[in-house]
Amino acid sequence: MIAKENLLKTKQHFEILDGLRGIAAIAVVVFHFMEIAITDYSKNFIGHGYLAVDFFFCLSGFVIVYAYDNRIGQIGIWQFVKLRLIRLQPLVIIGSILGLLTFLFDPFSDFYASYGFGKTALIFISSVFVIPYPVMEERYFNLFNLNAPAWSLFWEYIINIVYASALFKAPKRVLQLLTILGAVILFYVAFNSKNIAGGWGGPNFWDGGARVLFSFLFGMLIYRSNWIIKNNIGFLGLGIFLLIGFLIPYNDEYNWLVEPMLAIIYFPLIVSLGAGSSLKPSVKKLAELSGEISYPLYMTHYPFVWILLTYVAVVKPSLSTLAFVIPISVISLIILAYLILIFIDTPIRNYLKNRLTKAS
Repeated sequence: MIAKENLLKTKQHFEILDGLRGIAAIAVVVFHFMEIAITDYSKNFIGHGYLAVDFFFCLSGFVIVYAYDNRIGQIGIWQFVKLRLIRLQPLVIIGSILGLLTFLFDPFSDFYASYGFGKTALIFISSVFVIPYPVMEERYFNLFNLNAPAWSLFWEYIINIVYASALFKAPKRVLQLLTILGAVILFYVAFNSKNIAGGWGGPNFWDGGARVLFSFLFGMLIYRSNWIIKNNIGFLGLGIFLLIGFLIPYNDEYNWLVEPMLAIIYFPLIVSLGAGSSLKPSVKKLAELSGEISYPLYMTHYPFVWILLTYVAVVKPSLSTLAFVIPISVISLIILAYLILIFIDTPIRNYLKNRLTKAS
């Protein structure tokens, strides 16, 4: 019993990497609001903000290997799946509920009148169980109409299952070859689509698979190969470096080359540096808070982006008005994410984790 409980315990975190995850989450929230206000990415100051997802995938590969490589053989695939569901699924459901509420009570639209109870129920159920169901033309046939970022959770679940069933025991040479293959596929996607922004909708569904394939595998490889670079850059310095990747000007002509280079070289380098850097006591609480709110913020913000979309379509506000609305919205959502973390997500996960430990 004691040995089993120890196997289920969470290992110590890489605090700087956790903090960087929060910076990436805020960046993607800002991007999602900005792309409603300014649809031309070349005029958007954070036009590469969606690449935060590729950073998330790389970080996930690194952290999963660190946390589970030496114990998944003992706990088994099913126990691993339970632990991942406990970590991820509560916020998928919370985000779906928020998505449903904003769907029903959006002051600038009345989608329920068009879709009715039956289709609305199917949309909600598909969101809760992370089942792609692209039916809303008004939302660009997004795979998960109520909570768009769930597309990346779909691929995260897929790659986690592949890891638990095969990748955890793959020799390093095989992992290297798969990672190279993933890089080639990612370049093909970028050349074909002129970006690597896909994964969220029907026509670009498989692009999401390419993104998670390379980044997750490279994250695994960083840890297993001990490509951890010792440095004194620290949390704030690495946070600035990470933001630079999102703030690089978007250029239609060269974007097919810039984005895969960011995903293949730049973000993995930041993961290596983040794992090898030390956290100064003066920013420890900031980094911890940033890490704690990252996933709640990512999984709860998009229902409000849908409201901004209908607000812009109906009211047609000026850019000066949006320059006020967007920062207030981002700050409000960070506060909401923190409240959800403290009062809903953490208690639920602690309860489920305790139940799992007792059952073991």
